[in-house]
Amino acid sequence: MVFRLDEKEISFPDPALAEEDGLLAVGGDLSINRLLLAYHHGIFPWFSEDDPICWYSPHERCVIYPDQIKISKSMAKVLKDQVFEVTCNQAFPEVIRNCAMVGRKDQPGTWITSEMQEAYIALHEYGYAKSVEVWKDGVLCGGLYGVQVDEVFCGESMFSLVSNASKTALIWLCQTNEFKLIDCQLPNDHLMSLGAVMISRDEYYTMLTT
Repeated sequence: MVFRLDEKEISFPDPALAEEDGLLAVGGDLSINRLLLAYHHGIFPWFSEDDPICWYSPHERCVIYPDQIKISKSMAKVLKDQVFEVTCNQAFPEVIRNCAMVGRKDQPGTWITSEMQEAYIALHEYGYAKSVEVWKDGVLCGGLYGVQVDEVFCGESMFSLVSNASKTALIWLCQTNEFKLIDCQLPNDHLMSLGAVMISRDEYYTMLTT
């Protein structure tokens, strides 16, 4: 069943009670405390502009183990030639706004609503949300953002205005040796080609808490 959250009480039902598609609850708010509680329990918000806030906890999680990321020969050359400059936490608002503008196949609009942008910029200002920026000739051309939960990076979205820019951001993140797991939430062909695998919710929660 889908639970309705109380805006005054910051709590979530057991993630194991989520629907088959991962939908666990609706309602609540995007306050810093609620978002942090959600991420520490493997729950994340995902909804469209005119929908209520929806909270998900998929039964299977798409993740990347940093030491298992796949780097093609052509991508290795891009990295070796230092085609891009990479920074961290230097342009978080710009990264999330660019992610919001990325078109999605068969999906009009964006799930990164203005409300979501404001919430994650606030998380960033408190040191919980992080961004990776990719630059070419001084111009921002790619990047990603997400929420750090100890040694797990919960990726939210990425964008690329130049070929290989978002790949560069993800590979850079994996090579920082700061994280034991990159959470990609839901699978797609692009992530799977980079070495993403599916693990159970229980496996994921164990990684979050150990």
